[in-house]
Amino acid sequence: MNLTLNYSPNFQTPKRNAKQIKFIIFHYTGMKKDSEAIARLTDIKSKVSCHYLIKKDGEIIMMVPDLYSAWHAGKSRWKKNDSLNKNSIGIEICNPGHEFNYKKFSNRQILSLIKLSKFLTKKYKIKPKNILGHSDIAPDRKKDPGEKFPWEYLAKKKIGIWHGLDIKILKQLRKEKLSKIDQNSFLENIYKIGYPKKTSKILNKNKYNIMITKAFQRRYRQSLVNGKSDQECLLISQDLLKRLH
Repeated sequence: MNLTLNYSPNFQTPKRNAKQIKFIIFHYTGMKKDSEAIARLTDIKSKVSCHYLIKKDGEIIMMVPDLYSAWHAGKSRWKKNDSLNKNSIGIEICNPGHEFNYKKFSNRQILSLIKLSKFLTKKYKIKPKNILGHSDIAPDRKKDPGEKFPWEYLAKKKIGIWHGLDIKILKQLRKEKLSKIDQNSFLENIYKIGYPKKTSKILNKNKYNIMITKAFQRRYRQSLVNGKSDQECLLISQDLLKRLH
């Protein structure tokens, strides 16, 4: 695998043990140009970095060696894991993001991402269920890699997970309202999957429920991200739980 080296000073010392690496976290850069993203991720003042960056043409840049914790996840949680920087490898993919005319990821980027992810999952024995997006682990702060990220396609390559439900059946259940009991069941399901419960005192419960539902939809129901749980969302959550246990 061809890598370009452009080291960032933003990482944690000392080295970590390879066995500590359990997750891969995907991000988009959220910047208009590749060069702007590279400059920010290598600027000591920014206090952010990643292990790998994938440019629009598919070039892979290594910024922090695997055995150091890069500063990419920030305040984050998944299941019982807090502050995922220490247990993860962060991959940034150049894309302007929601703020600057969010676009589809290029075919070259996805091909590079598949090569890199397969290499890392084999090397560190990372399970598909532990390949996550930034919005999965920080739903109250982040939207990336977003609803245009090809999670379903990647899952077919054993990179991440996806449900096994018929899209035609799911669409019939879209926007079908849930009872209060079923709404709570949906939330409990996604907590069991790994999504974090509300910890911020700033956000009220209803606002957080909308954010966490949007995070789930950006991952598993990408054609409609409205923050409203419905019968389709409930069924997807139930199917994912069966696959995880």
